[in-house]
Amino acid sequence: MGNGSHDVTVVIPARYGSSRFPGKPLILINGKPMIQHVYEQAEACKSVSAVLVATDDDRIKQAVEQFGGRVVKVTGDYRTGTDRVAAVARMFTGELFLNLQGDEIPLNPQLLDDLIEPFIKSSAKMGTLKRVIDTTADLHNPAVVKVVTDVEGHALYFSRAPIPLVRDDPDRHAVGGLHYIHLGIYMFTKETLLKYTALPTSPLENAEKLEQLRALEHGTRIKVWETSHASLRVDQPEDVAGVAEKLRQFDVVKRELKGVVVAR
Repeated sequence: MGNGSHDVTVVIPARYGSSRFPGKPLILINGKPMIQHVYEQAEACKSVSAVLVATDDDRIKQAVEQFGGRVVKVTGDYRTGTDRVAAVARMFTGELFLNLQGDEIPLNPQLLDDLIEPFIKSSAKMGTLKRVIDTTADLHNPAVVKVVTDVEGHALYFSRAPIPLVRDDPDRHAVGGLHYIHLGIYMFTKETLLKYTALPTSPLENAEKLEQLRALEHGTRIKVWETSHASLRVDQPEDVAGVAEKLRQFDVVKRELKGVVVAR
């Protein structure tokens, strides 16, 4: 049996004070603040009922209002983005909430469909996405989170380390179908979201600085679906130029494809 309510609220937690990259949501990428790129892709997804930014900062609030987005000021000492999403869930009705990281830009709104549609059809209480790792560099990059799943697609573990480790490969290459990147996007039923944020920070969560390990360590199963759609992540200032260039390239391809369709 699937989840009852199909109203999906996307909440994008966005704070100003990032230790590695202060003011990251407001960094201009091709003339738009990053938070706007993320918001517009979420809003373009056909499965989404509402999009909200949750922030503790007036500068981010004003930027979102300037481009016509909905924003909620959430003040207080929150451990993680998901804890901010839970604060928003307490303010609004609706049974399904999706936490979309403010520094992960989906190149195609269908990326969100790849989580929302199977989640609604399933009995999952918490879900997320994985994508095949493209490069060995990504496998060994601690900023790229890896996930390992069981035969039914439930998460066994998330790590910044290269997991699983292929013992007999001294060069530690990425292997297609074995190594997966975890995307910073989570879907919850409201009940599970509120229970999750009431839990104490777990030792694994604290060690890896990965909030999803809190759920696993306390016995909450996380269903992981695979997507082939790309997303662009901004982790530190030096990522911005590359992300801007990829967005430009993607926009050119999109316009060319539209031109082909119109010509037909």
